[in-house]
Amino acid sequence: MATTDDGAPNVGSPHDALGFDLAALREKYRRERDKRLRSDGENQYLEVAGQYARYAEEDPFAPPGFRRAPLTVETEVAVIGGGFSGLLASARLREAGVRDVRIIEAGADFGGAWYWNRYPGAQCDIDSYCYLPVLEELGYMPSEKYTYAPEIFEHCQRIGRSFNLYEGALFQTRVKELRWNAERKLWHVRTNLDDDIEARFIVTATGSTSRPKLPGIPGIDTFKGRSFHTCRWDYDYTGGDNKGGLAKLADKRVAIIGTGSTAIQCVPYVAADARQLHVFQRTPCSVDVRGNAPTDLAWVAGLEPGWQDERRNNFEDIISGKPFEVDLVDDGWTDIYRNLQTMVSFGEKKDGENLDARLLAEIADFQKMNKIRDRVDQIVRDPRTAEALKPWYRQHCKRPGFNDDYLEVFNRPNVTLVDVSDSRGVEAITETGLVANGIDYPVDCIIFATGFEITTSLRRRIDYDVLGEGGTSIFDHWSAGVRTLHGHSTRGFPNWFAIGISQNGVSANNTFAFDSQARHLAYIISRTIGRGASTVQPTENAEAAWVAEIRSKSSVNREFLDACTPGFHNNEGRFGETVGAHALEIYAPGARAFNAILAEWRANGQLEGLEFG
Repeated sequence: MATTDDGAPNVGSPHDALGFDLAALREKYRRERDKRLRSDGENQYLEVAGQYARYAEEDPFAPPGFRRAPLTVETEVAVIGGGFSGLLASARLREAGVRDVRIIEAGADFGGAWYWNRYPGAQCDIDSYCYLPVLEELGYMPSEKYTYAPEIFEHCQRIGRSFNLYEGALFQTRVKELRWNAERKLWHVRTNLDDDIEARFIVTATGSTSRPKLPGIPGIDTFKGRSFHTCRWDYDYTGGDNKGGLAKLADKRVAIIGTGSTAIQCVPYVAADARQLHVFQRTPCSVDVRGNAPTDLAWVAGLEPGWQDERRNNFEDIISGKPFEVDLVDDGWTDIYRNLQTMVSFGEKKDGENLDARLLAEIADFQKMNKIRDRVDQIVRDPRTAEALKPWYRQHCKRPGFNDDYLEVFNRPNVTLVDVSDSRGVEAITETGLVANGIDYPVDCIIFATGFEITTSLRRRIDYDVLGEGGTSIFDHWSAGVRTLHGHSTRGFPNWFAIGISQNGVSANNTFAFDSQARHLAYIISRTIGRGASTVQPTENAEAAWVAEIRSKSSVNREFLDACTPGFHNNEGRFGETVGAHALEIYAPGARAFNAILAEWRANGQLEGLEFG
């Protein structure tokens, strides 16, 4: 980039100085966004219930013939969900001396998203040494920098065994209702198996990726071939496993709908074995270099105690835009923020005034995305296909993708990219295939790589009611917006806690945030038990003060999100129109700053803002 005499970027320079036309690129982004806007917003997706329930409730991985008699039990703590957040909550409760903990999980084992996500190529997109929690505590090291689903699932099981969490766990059990019994000071848990469970405390830990998203394409229920969601992969139909070898697709015509993080991982494996593959794309994913590698054993040998916390904190500082001297992770994620920090430092050097930080960030973003688009041209041979695969939006309008095989797939003769951006999606599904851009595509199998519901209404995503004092539903209580203390508890719902992504510090590395919340909830519950109290909930004043704090420091850049191509980050282009707009409730200074607030609160020892009964 051209610079002024004092080293600052010449942001007012013409096209040949910046390397691109700033105004023209903004206009290109706007046009690409506008042609994808839909009047139905998030309503374009079907709820996976009723006739579509099989996409969420079928379990192709469970042993057949499961059945058990209804249970009548009482427990100290019931944890709803057996993914990383539920495992961490239970583990930290056990560490805090709370022994009577039961996990209730819909799958047949622990894992949560990593129980269900077994599609070919499923892999973490965050550095394994940061993403997989309690590595140092359990003395385990992942085999690769970005490990695959089987190893992640095994680590979930390892946590379960290490903290004795299998004891009392209820698998293949779905919660249908939580109801507070004011007289007994207990929660009644109703399940799909007619269990009668009473729990003194509830921890809801169902995660943000638990409800499959299904596109509401006309005729979706008429298709007579095989169809499934990637989080319920049908290996009986495809053959193979997470490493590929989908030999049963050799004579099959396959359609994959969706081109986000899931698709860029599974498409190369389907393409390698299917007779024909059609990839239906409304918005291309940003696909940067993955650069995976086996774990360096010499590096492992040199690690010192505390290495994982140091690495996770370093990663969090970098992606939160904090100053840093060393990049311990050094990957595609941190590269984004290294570029941004370099740009901002240029602005700070300018004498007399700082250059506009937003403009500098925008330029750094354009430069990074130009490299992403240039990579498409370097790999994909057909110019028309290459152009369709280029993402025309800011880096964080969608979760960044990283893969070294996806783009190369579109050079294969058996693979066709079907761009449906102008028609705003697949027009119809018929008994024998799909219709897009007015063309019939006969297929034998449809695979929905459409991700999870993240910002639809809470009532729809949680899929069970929480009835607090006076029988009030949490969904009605929050009809005008979420109200919590530190994101974990709500007045009127005694002894009920949640681990999640609303009114707290969130991170691209969600296990980092979940572990901090888990430690905090374990502290509160153990202290409540220790002082002999029967109930605990936030005071009105504490809850109101925290909501005001959250909203006064909202991290949302509305202008940025409104300009984004439609996706879950901006409620499909209708940002803020639904209660599901969780981005409105993120603690702006970041997860590290939020964790520090919780740590200081615990160190104070006064349990401020909580009311005990």
